[in-house]
Amino acid sequence: MSSIIPVDLLSFATNPSYLSTLVTTNTSNPDVISLLSYDESFVDIIGENATARQLHSFDWQAFHEAGVYNKATNKIYITSNWAGSLSNLENVTIIDMEDNYSVTSTRYGNLSTPNGGTSYYPPGTQQEGTNTTAPYLLFCDQGDFNNYSSLVSVDPVTGSSQRILTSFLGRNFSGINDARQHPHTGDIWFTDTDYGYFQYFRPVPEVLKQVYRFNPATGEIAVVADGFIQPNGLEFSPDLNTLYVSDTGAQQFDRNFTRPSTIYAFDVKDEKRLDNRRVFAYADTGFPDGVHADTEGNVWAGCGDGVHIWNSAGKLLGKIWIGVDSNNFAFLPGAVLVFSNAQLWIVEGVKAVGREVCRDFGVC
Repeated sequence: MSSIIPVDLLSFATNPSYLSTLVTTNTSNPDVISLLSYDESFVDIIGENATARQLHSFDWQAFHEAGVYNKATNKIYITSNWAGSLSNLENVTIIDMEDNYSVTSTRYGNLSTPNGGTSYYPPGTQQEGTNTTAPYLLFCDQGDFNNYSSLVSVDPVTGSSQRILTSFLGRNFSGINDARQHPHTGDIWFTDTDYGYFQYFRPVPEVLKQVYRFNPATGEIAVVADGFIQPNGLEFSPDLNTLYVSDTGAQQFDRNFTRPSTIYAFDVKDEKRLDNRRVFAYADTGFPDGVHADTEGNVWAGCGDGVHIWNSAGKLLGKIWIGVDSNNFAFLPGAVLVFSNAQLWIVEGVKAVGREVCRDFGVC
């Protein structure tokens, strides 16, 4: 159970240890989750009756990235973290919505080290509206020493899988990290990072760290943005006119916070290209990894102490605080699942609606 805790920004401005007076900040295996309000509008977003609790705590990092819901199975698919050995490859952790968030684990063909993911409507299938064809899962496979990094489509009903992209016109990606499919064009926008190289399961990188757009119907692929150290999470605004991209360059072989922990915003032009790059927000703790928007245009990101929430102007409104890294999270109808690698949490009674909840769940 949780209640909203107001943060006094004037006190914080003069006392760097102020947060420790509100929450326990030195935990390594947390079992408490808090809702911290940095602005009075936070209560209208999170919900005045929101409560939070831990669902699972494991001795392995089952809850790392992705977090894709599939309506046909009524399950959520989360990728586990790199386990440190090519003989112990990552799993996909499956959360059963019909069985009190019970957990199972599986592996799919053509997937070696999956990271981010999104719902995927193959070319020719319906994408918009509430009566959509049930989508597939699309995983960002970082690859390994034997397999190119790739985008992999998975039918969760049958378990069949297919690589739909394996290179940039023959050049090996470093490690595809996260993706979103544009609901109008069907193009897949994705980021490429070096984290497989940093964790010693990928070869030396061959290309710049960039953001790409791929048309799965025609095979067209284009670079749409560069200038990053490690482009990571990405998300569209609800009107699709802005793309947010996080740079987690602060984390490479080590953590160095003189490098970026930043979300950048771009204008989306003609649904095909990006313009007007600008700083949107900087994470005060850790680095912004998985990024999602709600239907009101607020931007949420998994950061070093939980999930941070900014309004569309980049003002920090509040945090879902757990005290350790949250690489990603997932919107549900009236709730948010928060991933912190070994733990899975849920915040219920949430007022905000995720940008894709209406499409994915058929609940608006």
